[in-house]
Amino acid sequence: MTVPMVSARGLVKEFDVAQGGILRAVDGVGLDIMPGETLGLVGESGSGKSTTGRMLVGLVPVTAGSIALFGQQITGPGGADRLATVRHRMQFVFQDPQGSLNPRMRVEDAIAEPLDVKGGYSRRARVDTVAELLAMVGLPRAAASRYPHEFSGGQRQRIGIARALALRPEFIVCDEPVSALDVSMQAQIVNLLLDLQDKFGLGYLFIAHDLAVVRSVSTRVAVMYAGTMVEIASRAALYAAPQHPYTQALLDVVPRPDPDRVRRPALAGEVPSMLNRPAGCAFAARCPRAEAQCRAATPSLREIAPGHHAACHRL
Repeated sequence: MTVPMVSARGLVKEFDVAQGGILRAVDGVGLDIMPGETLGLVGESGSGKSTTGRMLVGLVPVTAGSIALFGQQITGPGGADRLATVRHRMQFVFQDPQGSLNPRMRVEDAIAEPLDVKGGYSRRARVDTVAELLAMVGLPRAAASRYPHEFSGGQRQRIGIARALALRPEFIVCDEPVSALDVSMQAQIVNLLLDLQDKFGLGYLFIAHDLAVVRSVSTRVAVMYAGTMVEIASRAALYAAPQHPYTQALLDVVPRPDPDRVRRPALAGEVPSMLNRPAGCAFAARCPRAEAQCRAATPSLREIAPGHHAACHRL
């Protein structure tokens, strides 16, 4: 049986806030990501997507729950030591390609920084490796001597991807990697990520709020709302027959060239405050199908069809 690259159970992340109280940004999330697949993670801003991704690769400490990377538990006693042994096997591509690159570093130094930390590269090997990485992402060797501000947003994101590939990882968290780009650049970066996945067998967690983009890259799709997972299914099943009312609302606003399509009313309201989480289902206040049970008890994520999980009392 194939071991997941990433396996998380009961993930919780809490933050102390300045005005007092505790903000629970992630509340009991579980997921698996298999080698070579892309799990799309979608939801509105503030749903906990980025925090989840950062916890998975050790950028943010876990408040509760467990994470296993490549079969190694990185939470609990000794977790930090085990994380150190697998850290080079995973990387992170950030949303803002400009903010994630040091403006005072030449492209060569930015891309080579992971190599320098690992050590063991001669000057010649360092130069050649950077040139190889630039070629992988469609940039010329001459780009190495320039600075990030000399490039377009799409080119800067290519540089960020090249940096992420420096240590030849197996798993990459892509945190809204195309949201800051125009539509034509989005398509180019998505195609680049797919090509790299085919070439190197990479696994991705692809975080986004745009379901049209997620559909083009994902093997499976997970939907988050207010820090919880509300639906997980294969791409085909989720887009053909979404089960949770929140997923249905998200998909209903995706533009489609179908004049006969019956549109549901737009989703009203906002994601509830993570400081004062409501009792029961967090989506109940916005759900057109909510009943008394929804406001009193939190639904559990359960399998409603083979490989299709949803958290809704009405299913």
